[in-house]
Amino acid sequence: MDFHSSRRHFSACLLFCLCLMISISRAYGSQKLYIVYLGEKKHDDAALVTASHHDMLSTILGSKEEASASITYSYKHGFSGFAAMLTDDQAQDLADLPEVISVTPNEHHELMTTRSWDFLGLNLDHQPPNKLLQRSKYGEDVIIGIVDTGIWPESRSFSDHGYGPIPSRWKGVCQLGQAWEGTNCSRKIIGARYYPAGLDKADQEANYMSARDINGHGTHTASTAAGAVVEGVSLHGLGVGVARGGAPRARIAVYKVAWETTKRVQLASATVLAALDDAIHDGVDILSLSIVLNDNSFGALHAVQKGITVVYGAGNSGPRPQVIFNTAPWVITVAATKIDRSFPTAITLGNNQTLVGQSLYYLLKNESSSEFKPLVHGGSCSGEALNGTIINGKVVLCIAENFGPTEDIIPDVITNVKSGGASGLIFAIYTIDVLSSTDDCLGMACVIVDIDIGFQAATYIGSQRLPIVKIEPARSITGKQVPAPKVAFFSSRGPSVKYPTVLKPDIAAPGVNILAATGDGYAFNSGNSMSTPHVAGVVALLKAVHPRWSHAALKSAIVTTASTKDEYGNPMLAEALPRKVADPFDYGGGNINPNAAVDPGLVYDIDPRDYNKFFACKMQKYKICNITTTLPGYHLNLPSISIPELRQPIKVRRAVTNVGNVDAVYQSDIQSPLGVKIKVDPPTLVFNATQKVHSFKVSITPLWKVQGDYTFGSLTWHNEHHSVRIPIAVRITIQDFYADVA
Repeated sequence: MDFHSSRRHFSACLLFCLCLMISISRAYGSQKLYIVYLGEKKHDDAALVTASHHDMLSTILGSKEEASASITYSYKHGFSGFAAMLTDDQAQDLADLPEVISVTPNEHHELMTTRSWDFLGLNLDHQPPNKLLQRSKYGEDVIIGIVDTGIWPESRSFSDHGYGPIPSRWKGVCQLGQAWEGTNCSRKIIGARYYPAGLDKADQEANYMSARDINGHGTHTASTAAGAVVEGVSLHGLGVGVARGGAPRARIAVYKVAWETTKRVQLASATVLAALDDAIHDGVDILSLSIVLNDNSFGALHAVQKGITVVYGAGNSGPRPQVIFNTAPWVITVAATKIDRSFPTAITLGNNQTLVGQSLYYLLKNESSSEFKPLVHGGSCSGEALNGTIINGKVVLCIAENFGPTEDIIPDVITNVKSGGASGLIFAIYTIDVLSSTDDCLGMACVIVDIDIGFQAATYIGSQRLPIVKIEPARSITGKQVPAPKVAFFSSRGPSVKYPTVLKPDIAAPGVNILAATGDGYAFNSGNSMSTPHVAGVVALLKAVHPRWSHAALKSAIVTTASTKDEYGNPMLAEALPRKVADPFDYGGGNINPNAAVDPGLVYDIDPRDYNKFFACKMQKYKICNITTTLPGYHLNLPSISIPELRQPIKVRRAVTNVGNVDAVYQSDIQSPLGVKIKVDPPTLVFNATQKVHSFKVSITPLWKVQGDYTFGSLTWHNEHHSVRIPIAVRITIQDFYADVA
């Protein structure tokens, strides 16, 4: 009896221990940061919204104290949600609650001018100055939110000299912190916030725990969008001119979300969402995000639905197709182009043959002129290729064996030749023009040449017993002798994998060798990080002129008036392997044209609530939006049409709103994609005082029965004053697969 009783007691203890272990495992298992999205907020009072988050999480964790300790960010202004440290089981329990829309793991992402604004036609030094700059009062009092690595407030680009009071609608704060006092905010930098959650102690010590920028990226992007006018800026004499933002009188609000760490820049979804939530509350007009996000942020959707224009970069993963980021239909996605400026660098060989490359090379203060130096062939200049080659004091010719991302190849080559004591580098690679990748040369001559020039230099080396070379400092050349614009090699290309029925990118803007502020000085940078604030600056000018225009109208204006030609009227090219004629998956509507965008004639407007209707953004548990809705995205009133599967004739409806002369007549002009017939009904639109909006149907019919690839066309509404063009991309298919097959 006692024996059986003991066995029962032992079994009960064992069962209790197992239950306890399961409970402990669920409560104290490996935790990670999750983002919990609840949709529209249920209260106007932010404190009540936060309290509801604590109440919800306490039902999972057991107490409000644990819930409060777990929550990293509470999203309470533009939308409702929170980021919290949870185990996988706790996240699953939350996802099962009926009021929860989605629970997703926090992700880490990447960060993505003296000439560029003149190239876009916004000339400041002409008399009188550009009309758009005058009409917009240089973007006066438009508020641009910069979501980035922070800002360097002492830069001359952020002087508030001559500014009036801060707009009364501004509700943001100047968050104090390390090396950031209240005086660092101003009538130019009107707000500053920072989001350090998740940084470990070592990384905190490597950063300013404030909105101050230690990286330089955020300062560069902020000055490109809204920097004040600064005369006589250059980098060691290169690119000399007036540095300014596109909207030099706009106000800047800073949201620091990216941090230096031992391995990389840390940029997390949870912090970006916190910044978007605060920016909605603060009252920004535009958000500029030079970052890569793998998801399509519901924070950006809520911002757009609150009337904020959101601008993202397309990414730096080109020229491969289908590598574009930030493809949500409710944001403006920006590609990068080259401007009409180059930095030719003369290379004189010992036989007096002169070759030309490009560089940012300049003479150091203790140097008066260039001298001939020994020249040696280093092959690919990998560590293995240079092994046994004496390069100390010599200029090394390196030839890329294969092509990859320049940010990986060029820094490695520079490191290898510098460690060997080389005095210079001539690097032959497929034409890229991304000179900022030679930043690590630090006064050493580093010249980028194309493969043809590299072959000529190699031939000379092989013909001489003691080959020598002299490299002259770079010069700046601008104007029509430099063909532009061209889509940059690195610029990410469409089509969108996530939203193939939405044509991306939307627009292209300058993003190569852009000179803008970093710290107390100025530096060249390249990337979609640079093109994004160009578009934000243009949107600021348009908002100043048209304050009542919606986000969709502003987006339509820049897309439908963009240029697809270079300065000689030839089709724009795209750097690729090989270089090709650019298409809408390279540049969207084309290269941005600010002076045309301010008076587009017609706009394709959208009720922001329609995004929910088309993309089921409130229906999914584990996805932000359902991309397989029964209503394809090409029926949304976007200023573009993308048909990824054309098998039978389809009809797409669009509507345009007249924002030009009250009485106007527009004729249609159709450029059908190859293999496709397009018809527009009606072909003529007549506007007057009572008829300001017109709808029309676009019939798209395949002419072939083939498993095809994308072809491109356009639809343009035009009269004597305006040309309103939208790009069209169509792929004819006959089966449910797209890949080429043998």
